[in-house]
Amino acid sequence: MYIAFKHSHMMFAVISGLFFLVRGCWMLMDSGMLQKKWVKILPHVNDSLLLLCAIVLCVMSQQYPFEQSWLTVKVVALVAYIVLGVVALKRGKTKMIRAVAFAAALVAFVFTMSVARTHNPMGFLSLL
Repeated sequence: MYIAFKHSHMMFAVISGLFFLVRGCWMLMDSGMLQKKWVKILPHVNDSLLLLCAIVLCVMSQQYPFEQSWLTVKVVALVAYIVLGVVALKRGKTKMIRAVAFAAALVAFVFTMSVARTHNPMGFLSLL
């Protein structure tokens, strides 16, 4: 069961990142696609499934944020990704602010993935 939830979690994470990338490109191009109902709903469904899998994995592995440093960093980076994503897609007042927030959110996403992959709180920064 653990492997099934782990692979589901990884799949939902990749889908989340790819869909964010597409929505960010649509934002930069001023595409009307961002106003489609399914585009507004689907990310929430995917991210809810991603979170559900994450919680199940924490319980199954008995590894929790604030007990495991890498998991704590992953959660903090995830919160940064979410905040930057909201600025990029909804709250940014100018196109420049949204573009910078979009780029920063992508970096936060990649960092989160690198921490998850390596179980190292430094993620890809450990390569520097």
